[in-house]
Amino acid sequence: MTHRHIIAILRGITPDEAVPVCTALVEAGITLIEVPLNSPNAVDSIGRAAKALSERAEIGAGTVLTPEDVRAVAGAGGTFIVSPDTNVEVIAETVRLELKSYPGVFSPTDAFAAIRAGATGLKFFPAEVLGAKGIKAMKAVLPPALPLYAVGGANPDNFHEFFAVGCTGFGLGTYIFKPGMSVAEVSERAKLAVAAYDHGAAK
Repeated sequence: MTHRHIIAILRGITPDEAVPVCTALVEAGITLIEVPLNSPNAVDSIGRAAKALSERAEIGAGTVLTPEDVRAVAGAGGTFIVSPDTNVEVIAETVRLELKSYPGVFSPTDAFAAIRAGATGLKFFPAEVLGAKGIKAMKAVLPPALPLYAVGGANPDNFHEFFAVGCTGFGLGTYIFKPGMSVAEVSERAKLAVAAYDHGAAK
């Protein structure tokens, strides 16, 4: 599987939409798919997508706030956990269950707390507030090999700005999916995101 560091964030998706939307994303070239837990019956959506696409994609959860949430996602077949904050208990439980951990960080204090707890990568959130300059300043003190994702304001028009300061990848929310979008529209946006990512990554 070609692995691009683009996480599609499907906030508000329903279980019946999960497999067709996730399939369209995978076919467009996006293989990291997050279902936020504040979506309707999110664990059901994760389970359906994981069962249908486990050989072709990684399905995980976002807006994960408690260790109990982590266990529910693991039980459904999810393989990664994204949280909006740096909750060391959530990170520790994620690591214990051998899932990948991508906590949200906004400061060096957050970042190093997450690293010490065992985070797989860091989610700079909201990236539109931090900006490329803020991320660049923090990148200077972080472990060079640690994957960094810009989330919250990242879109294909500004991928190049975040690539230029050392980001590994991006989380795409309302750009790529909003409730009511057709599968065809999600597919088209995913293809544009993949093209922008490939162009930026090649530089």
